Amino acid sequence: MAVLKVGGRLKSSTCDGEVMVVVAPSDDTTLTCGGEPMVDSAIDSADISRTEPHADHAVGIAIGKRYVTEAGDVELLCVKAGAGSLAVNGALMLLKDTKQLPKTD
Repeated sequence: MAVLKVGGRLKSSTCDGEVMVVVAPSDDTTLTCGGEPMVDSAIDSADISRTEPHADHAVGIAIGKRYVTEAGDVELLCVKAGAGSLAVNGALMLLKDTKQLPKTD
């Protein structure tokens, strides 16, 4: 478990996925991708032992998309696509809906 910080970057140990924290809770949080804990993006990829994403956590993440918890207390921006799914404390994160801009004539 770790305390997430706004602006922090994390990468997956199961795929190529990387995220940036947009909204973070103040308490300890377990953030996973592909069913395995995410690591700090500063860690060299050669030092990470790669595993395959778990079948229940293999939906994938898309670059430029935001992912949120159901409560909205955690929001992540995908900066590098990957095959794993994001989860916070075991609960899968949802793709955040985009807001349609008003029409201008």
